[in-house]
Amino acid sequence: MAEAIFKVDSEVVASLRNAVRDCSERGLSYASKWAAELLCSLPPSKRRTESTGVAQSNFHTSTPARSGSPRPSLSFAAQTPAPTVPEPIQPFSTQADQIGAFISSSQPPEVLQQEAQWEAEDADLIAMAKTFMISKEYLRVIHWLRPCRSAKAAFLRVYSQYLESEKKALREWYKLENTREQPPEPVNSSLHDLLELVKNATDPWLLFLKAVFLCRLGRREEAIESAILSIAQYPWNWSTWVALGDCLSDGDELSSLLPLLPLPSHHPLVLMFQVKTLNSLNSPSDNELTLCDRLLSEDCFPRSMWIMALRGNVLYYLHDFTSAETQFRKIVAIDPYRVDDIDILSNILYVSENSNALSKLAHDYLAIDKDRPEICCIIGNYYSLRAEHEKAVKYFKRATQLDRTYLAAWTLMGHEYVEMKNSHAAVEAYRKAVDVNKKDYRAWYGLAQAYELLGMHQYALYYYQHATALRPYDVRIWQAQGICYEEMGRQREAIECLRRALIGADPQETTIHLKLAKLHHDLQEYAEAAAYHRRIVEVCRSGQKPIQEWSKSAVYIARYHILHGGGDLALARQYLELVAVSNAEEVNQASELLRRHLPAAVMRQQQQQQQQQQQQQQSAANTATQGRAASEGPSHA
Repeated sequence: MAEAIFKVDSEVVASLRNAVRDCSERGLSYASKWAAELLCSLPPSKRRTESTGVAQSNFHTSTPARSGSPRPSLSFAAQTPAPTVPEPIQPFSTQADQIGAFISSSQPPEVLQQEAQWEAEDADLIAMAKTFMISKEYLRVIHWLRPCRSAKAAFLRVYSQYLESEKKALREWYKLENTREQPPEPVNSSLHDLLELVKNATDPWLLFLKAVFLCRLGRREEAIESAILSIAQYPWNWSTWVALGDCLSDGDELSSLLPLLPLPSHHPLVLMFQVKTLNSLNSPSDNELTLCDRLLSEDCFPRSMWIMALRGNVLYYLHDFTSAETQFRKIVAIDPYRVDDIDILSNILYVSENSNALSKLAHDYLAIDKDRPEICCIIGNYYSLRAEHEKAVKYFKRATQLDRTYLAAWTLMGHEYVEMKNSHAAVEAYRKAVDVNKKDYRAWYGLAQAYELLGMHQYALYYYQHATALRPYDVRIWQAQGICYEEMGRQREAIECLRRALIGADPQETTIHLKLAKLHHDLQEYAEAAAYHRRIVEVCRSGQKPIQEWSKSAVYIARYHILHGGGDLALARQYLELVAVSNAEEVNQASELLRRHLPAAVMRQQQQQQQQQQQQQQSAANTATQGRAASEGPSHA
């Protein structure tokens, strides 16, 4: 059965407008910007359409998208026991009582009417609190909204407490910088108390906060449940989807989660969530590229820069750098001041060694805002490409000072330290990257390389295994792990890793085959080594590559058949004659084999064939004699 095609209609337009307003009123600037960009990516004709069937009211709260949504039971994680209710903790306990006063398991019309009345009464205080949030005066928000009873005021109050506690945790963390007492990441000791405030929440915005707190506390399954319940009531808060994605650690968990979502599988929010999550896990596929194309169709969001950036990221992770650059150039043409994801374009220009384009990109965006971590990353890439690694480190470090959780800067800083042969500093930078996001394979891979430079192969192997677990089809990581095994003298494991690398390798690849041939030769497994060399010759000849690239393999195959019992002397002669008349380095070897060893091998083979024929004749004669004796035996008896 063909999957239904989703079309953006007036209801979606109205939902996006509501999301822009509702998220903005609650200080969720990222979600509000996301909804606004998505809304404005629609053609004006669709945005002008009058919405039908959507309630237009000044009160916007939990209206279920699907009534009676079942509580999810997730198959990929063990069930977490229901938390016991602790004793009330000051100063949060009185607020928890106030929040619980307007939250119940169901919300009949009279409850919604009461909530609308409370929100109207709190409107002026909420408006003032919103101005405090913009200026990051979170303690003033908490103070002035304490007597308010509406759900919106409760959200702003709890959210402000969370943001204030994050600020405090970050200050304490920086005080311990460059000391042994500094933990890997800031520790927010208020999370348990904050969770107590929203433990009985049914409002979708408070359920979102509950999901965030549970995720931060490592209670993933409960966090996923709260996020799904929030989405069921208010699906267009993108921050909830982000919180849900943060709870997932691999693609298998995502596959298990998708059927539990309270929206159909073809809904654009589900498609965006799938692509975004797999991008964050660095493991998108061609399927995600197809989903992006569907989202950018005329029926959905044809000019959405956010979805275009999603598509550009997919192409980047698929290593299609030419197409990825084209996609990001299209975004820059639409909005040259959009900074989000522009660092990915700088990475692409760095990998393609396009120094002129990278220089122009750094110059253009430095004029826009020098205090954005993405722009510091662009400048760092520019200096790195010029081999000015000290300056590159300076800008990558600046990016991490602007945003401690900016993973790319920590990883790229580690790369620069590796180039500077400062392995210990590289290890520290990569460890910071792992602390920020344990799901990013690049930090684990960087750690492995740094320890390999230090000659600590056992440690390197541990981190390579983490990287391959996150990127099971990454050829480069499997190759590196195989080389690490080889340096440890474990050839069998090295062979297994390189064979694993061949699964995702280019069919025309020869380097891995050459390495496998060498390992098998070292183990005196000449037949296996010759088979890999044969593959190299076939690939090079089909690609019409010069003989110098495959002459060594051709001579090895010939030597195997002449000296090690391979027996295919016709093939050996063919390869040797091709090499002998070329200008390859192996000309003398080929001529020597042709002149001295091949005739002797031909003679030995002829003698063996004659001996085999004589043995067969003798065996046939013996069989005939035995047959006659058996037939004459009874008559003599």
